[in-house]
Amino acid sequence: MEKQMMERGTVLDELAVVGKAFASAKRLEIIELLAQSEHSVEQIARTTGQGMSSVSAHLQILRAARLVRTRREGTRVIYRVAGPDVATLYAALGATARTHSPDVQAALTAYLGLGGGEVDQISRAELARRLKSGAVTLLDVRPLEEYDAGHIPGAVSVPLAELTDRLAELAEGELVAYCRGAYCVLAHDAVTLLGTRDRHALRLEDGFLEWRLAGLPVAAGA
Repeated sequence: MEKQMMERGTVLDELAVVGKAFASAKRLEIIELLAQSEHSVEQIARTTGQGMSSVSAHLQILRAARLVRTRREGTRVIYRVAGPDVATLYAALGATARTHSPDVQAALTAYLGLGGGEVDQISRAELARRLKSGAVTLLDVRPLEEYDAGHIPGAVSVPLAELTDRLAELAEGELVAYCRGAYCVLAHDAVTLLGTRDRHALRLEDGFLEWRLAGLPVAAGA
């Protein structure tokens, strides 16, 4: 019995390593990014605004927990999540926190400005219905490399940084914008910007991560 208890303790200790790897806002940000597509250390640092040394340290913790994997591309090391289950765990963490933590929900509401009703949202099911009928233009406002790695079929790549200059390209009628996931602000900012230009737009209620994890269709490439 004592041996079994010790072995159980070892199992839980190893499980805690994974839990600790998730116990950092900066590492969660990195996981969210890698759940979209592969990135080098330089790309992660540029996208997240973290320093190179900080990103490298966080990646080593994630790698030690076997949550990310690497490959080489010339002299660069490219990181990716170890499997779709890592993205699922990240999404489940977010969903559980939003359901059970008033502090998380309040922070998300303040972050996205949802409390004042400035941005209307659309569910995945309703978006799928409108896409099928051709009643909406879908904008993927993530960086192009993330779009190329995977996107909602029918979506047009219009990175947020290019949106103002490309407004004339957008078809008349209803627009829907989406980005990485429930904690991504890119789509919210895109809808807000479109509103200032008298274009009606909606924000997908969560994002590409949740769309893919729900088993909905995904396209890749241009």
